[in-house]
Amino acid sequence: MSDTPNARRLGSALEPVIGQVFFSPEAHANYVDLGFDGSPGDAGGVVLPDGPAYFTSRGSLLGQVPGEVVASAFGVFSPAAVVPAVALGWSRTDAPTIRSARHDGAVAQLRRLLGSSPDGLARVIELLARAVEPLRVEGRPLFAGIRSVPLDDDPMGALFQLGDALREFRGDAHVAAWTTAGYDATEIGLATELYWGLPMRSYARTRAWTDDDFDHAAERLRVRGHIAGDGFTEAGRAARERVEVDTDTAMQPALVALGDDIDELIATLRPWGEHIRAGHGYPSAGPHDLAAGAN
Repeated sequence: MSDTPNARRLGSALEPVIGQVFFSPEAHANYVDLGFDGSPGDAGGVVLPDGPAYFTSRGSLLGQVPGEVVASAFGVFSPAAVVPAVALGWSRTDAPTIRSARHDGAVAQLRRLLGSSPDGLARVIELLARAVEPLRVEGRPLFAGIRSVPLDDDPMGALFQLGDALREFRGDAHVAAWTTAGYDATEIGLATELYWGLPMRSYARTRAWTDDDFDHAAERLRVRGHIAGDGFTEAGRAARERVEVDTDTAMQPALVALGDDIDELIATLRPWGEHIRAGHGYPSAGPHDLAAGAN
């Protein structure tokens, strides 16, 4: 059973509040202090992350693991980019240090954009804790890594940590859904672009795959009857939607735990996310926005 509307509403409301960690100038400054390069630039005023710092900081949720493990957990990035980036990262810092730098940078941006104690903070923490509590760790490596660390005593830190756990749980579930459906990383990248209404090889290029990788992936999708020309077939669109529904289904324990209080949680998170976007803490159109706009 899948409560798809509520699963997607929750994911969309949570995303800018938690995904802002990847665009936090405070986090980027912390990484520079550890020896990483600064941001390579910005997009619409949102500061973009340095690649090695991104892979190492988010990868630190798994512990100080090799790049192959990070590439496996993240799912959609080319190991040819991830493996050397993580090796470089571990030559500059260790997992506990950059994990703290990531957490502190995320919390600092939340404080700067939302204030030290935004209205409803204690209630949001209560509801996020309720949503996370029944979720299980098997097959959810990034979620498990977050859950291995005691909850921050600071309320804003607890907000980020619980939200990050819920966000990464959905991400882990999504990787499980598309691999179970028989996609590989390049195939799901192309299928997702079509699902969002984007040209193939546009967004997926940010995942460091080569033209040859995309050529072969597109041919495999054509052979399976998922694409024709540069667009979906009916079967291809249905298969990609099934992946999303299976991801939604994995969120069911959290939705059941929240019950009718999900509306209260979303009603608080949404204006926070809008304020973060207005402050250039998160892009104006992230993955959840693209998916909502195309379906």
